[in-house]
Amino acid sequence: MEEQHFKFSTSVITLPFLSVLLLWIVFWVGIRFQIDLGSYGIYPRTLEGLRGIVFSPFVHGDIEHLYNNSIPLLVLIAALRFFYREQTLSVLGYGLLLTGVITWIIGRESYHIGASGLVYLLVSFIFFKGIRTKYYRLVALSLMIVMVYGGLVWYIFPNVKEGISWEGHLAGLVVGFAFAVTFKTPEYKKMIRYDWEREDYNPQDDKFMQRFDENGNFVNLPPPEVFKELPSTIDTTTSEYDVVYDAVENKYIIKRKI
Repeated sequence: MEEQHFKFSTSVITLPFLSVLLLWIVFWVGIRFQIDLGSYGIYPRTLEGLRGIVFSPFVHGDIEHLYNNSIPLLVLIAALRFFYREQTLSVLGYGLLLTGVITWIIGRESYHIGASGLVYLLVSFIFFKGIRTKYYRLVALSLMIVMVYGGLVWYIFPNVKEGISWEGHLAGLVVGFAFAVTFKTPEYKKMIRYDWEREDYNPQDDKFMQRFDENGNFVNLPPPEVFKELPSTIDTTTSEYDVVYDAVENKYIIKRKI
């Protein structure tokens, strides 16, 4: 994959900003008009609870809950958009639905609200996808994600902390891993800077490698060929030409000045 695939655009900023802004607007509306938004969460294995698959990520219990999800979402959605531009909408859209469905199936009989399932989805996808590609920039991103958010793994287990939806966390982690395995991305290849990095590189054709003998000793070239007479096409009365030493061919050549 060439570096040109990683291009900054305004959507890297606007998408996470607008997404988080929407969460805060929903939270403000609930407080301003005294609406019980908690009932729009996922209530497992009930028909009414199915609506929470769509609405629950936008509902938060208090401002601390909302704040704790806002900062990771700003960072993770921006990283997703920059490094996995073509997969962004699919990961977010399908990821929210599948995470909600799994939570609806395995969750306790209680309302499950909040965007933490999305946070786990993004952490899981970005980490596992980067490791699978083996592309140095994405592997570095994966390691940064694990250093910053690695502690989240403890909250996919029950009874670690009261009042959290560990089922939603686990669902997001599983869906993110599944997406990392199934979603196709371009071939990530390190940019070739030197001839010896090419697959068809033949050291026998390399002028530099030819300077070594069979024992690996560097062999000096014979003295370069000196012009005995200039070609008849060269006008010696002008200064339009330069004599340049070609180290590869081990000879002097005449070049017209640019």
